[in-house]
Amino acid sequence: MQYRRLGSSGLQLSVLSFGAWVTFGNQVGRGAAREMVAAAWDHGINFFDNAEAYANGEAERVMGDVLADLRLPRDGYCVSSKVFFGAAKEPGPTQKGLSRKHVVDACHAALKRLRVDYLDLYYCHRPDPDTPIEETVRAMDGLVRQGKVLYWGTSEWSAQQIREAHKIARLRHLEPPTMEQPQYNLMHRERVELEYAPLYAEFGMGTTTWSPLASGLLTGKYNHGVPPETRLGQEGYGWLQRMVLGEAKERRVERARRFTLLARDLGVAPAPLAIAWCLRNPHVSTVLLGASRTEQLLQNMEALTLGERLDENAWKRVEAATA
Repeated sequence: MQYRRLGSSGLQLSVLSFGAWVTFGNQVGRGAAREMVAAAWDHGINFFDNAEAYANGEAERVMGDVLADLRLPRDGYCVSSKVFFGAAKEPGPTQKGLSRKHVVDACHAALKRLRVDYLDLYYCHRPDPDTPIEETVRAMDGLVRQGKVLYWGTSEWSAQQIREAHKIARLRHLEPPTMEQPQYNLMHRERVELEYAPLYAEFGMGTTTWSPLASGLLTGKYNHGVPPETRLGQEGYGWLQRMVLGEAKERRVERARRFTLLARDLGVAPAPLAIAWCLRNPHVSTVLLGASRTEQLLQNMEALTLGERLDENAWKRVEAATA
């Protein structure tokens, strides 16, 4: 395993990390989750990502039970949560958003579900138009000062919003955000590579990127439609299918087809190839992996060796295939 600092902080995360989005508590039960977390740990992964909204809190309960059952040393791994959407199926006005109340309540609930005394990373899962950014920054600063959170950050915030949070923190002598968790893959590049470009040097911002496979699109599993047994084909996941395929469905699928054909030509599996491409960006602190089976997770980790196996011409072909 390789490790990178989280931006300009001193925290070193494994370049590949393991997340629970749309798997733990839904597709994946405690037995399979235990097996995958154990495999991830055995291969050097030290960051496990979660959120209050994942399976309405059940993903955090599953992960907390697994971490406790495996008896992993608390000083050897990092665990995260995110706040915004709420954990209730139909959250009330004080059970969602980034108000001081919900930020604090959600932190305490996540600590209980994950069975830990503190969160290593705590994210504002989306910007909240109904709460002043200063209120959220003050709430996060309070949690850091209490030792309940070590690093706080944002997820899918605009560069302008992140800049505003830093300005407030600087003026009020508060703890600023350390990291951002954006989507980043061959199909979705602009925010990480262009919009955030000034923030890496200016604020030392780290990134813990998600969806390196574009929710499976880059594996080729949707090249000929959406099989019902896949994530996008499951009941209740129409929102995810719309997010992944969008209005330009045919063009996105065609780009995925070209990519998978190129992977075959290069003699590698498409999933680790897509992940290895993400790792080539030095501003990526860690790439979050998601899996429903241990075999998937282990195949994805083959990305660690592809950087050495493929030359610059091969990477140019990868980018051309998905352009």
